[in-house]
Formats: sequence, C-alpha cells, structure tokens
Amino acid sequence: MIRVLLADDQALVRGAFALLVNSADGMEVVGEAGTGDEAVALTRDLRPDVVLMDIRMPSTDGIEATRRIFADEGATSSKVLILTTFETDVNVLRSLRAGACGFLPKDTRPDALLEAIRTVAAGAALLSPGATRAVITRALSRPDATAPERLASLTAREREVLQLVAAGRSNQEIADELIVSPLTAKTHVGRILAKMGARDRVHLVIAAYEAGLL
Repeated sequence: MIRVLLADDQALVRGAFALLVNSADGMEVVGEAGTGDEAVALTRDLRPDVVLMDIRMPSTDGIEATRRIFADEGATSSKVLILTTFETDVNVLRSLRAGACGFLPKDTRPDALLEAIRTVAAGAALLSPGATRAVITRALSRPDATAPERLASLTAREREVLQLVAAGRSNQEIADELIVSPLTAKTHVGRILAKMGARDRVHLVIAAYEAGLL
C-alpha cells in the first residue's frame, strides 16, 4: 500500500486529490496538511511514502518544506512530488535542489498523476516536459565546473549507461539494449549515481548535461 500525504492550502483541492488517491488500488491518503509547516510535521510523524506537495502555501512554502523534510534524518525515506500551477524554471530548479523527486503541473490527467505517485514511490523520478526543458536550459547555460571531473571517473560502459538513463530508459530497457541482466543494469546505475554525486535519475541527467556528455 502506497501511503500518501497531501499538502495544499486549499481544502477543496485536497479533497479532490483525496478522492482520486483513495479510489486507486494500492493507495491511501494518510494525512492532509494546509501549510508547509504542517507538511513537515506530518511527514515526520506519519512517514508517508509520497508527499504530494503544493508550492504556494502559508507560512512556509512547499519548496522550503521539502528542504526541511530532507534535512530531517528521520523523514528521508519519504518522497516528495511537487504538484503546482506555477511551473516556472525557478520553481523547478529550487524544488529539485530541495530534494523533490518529481515536478508536475496541477492539470496533469488523473491517471497520469496516479502513475506518477507509483513511479516516485518506487524510487524513480520524473518531470513534466516543461520542467525537463527548465533543467536542460539551466544545465546548458550554467554548467557545473566539477561535473567533467566526475564524468571522467566513469568507465566507458558507465557512460553508455548514463546516456541511456538520460534518454529515459528503465533498468529493464537498459539491460535489453546492452544485453546484460536487469541486476547488472541496476548496479551500473547505482555506481553512476555515487560517482556523479546525484540523488536520483533526474539529478543524474542534470549532471550529464552539466558535464557536456549530452
């Protein structure tokens, strides 16, 4: 069962999301927060698998709440999926730096939102097309000077795997492409994450662009 915490300052929005999540197989809403401070406290207390986080909230916004959630060692197992009407480049990049695993607009289709929750709960990351463009634009305009050094630590096969990750391939698809086992593909991805200092696949793609590999 995927346990979801809803964080949005509008009760009607929370209610709509609650109906959607609770109607899906294998999901349940375990709590609702109307402010960023409440989202941080409930995440610590309830340990949800996924926090569906709005950005614009009273007292503490969703991005700062996300940062505080991941600064709290006791809550790091939770994943944060940002869902907002404010899909600006600045919000995308601030959210990712704060530790969010995904970023989607609020007009995302219900079935796509449920799939996004499943994806994030499984430990993967995802971005909307608009958010992806923001990440790539930032990476190309402001490259990380240390990224090429980290890229140099990768083996030829690891670079190959990184390019496939950046193309959006799953571990199974990478395994099929390289004719290796899924476990081997997963091991390669894990090593690349460690060497590139990336939190997840989204941050791995950012690092790849900053290093000039893509």
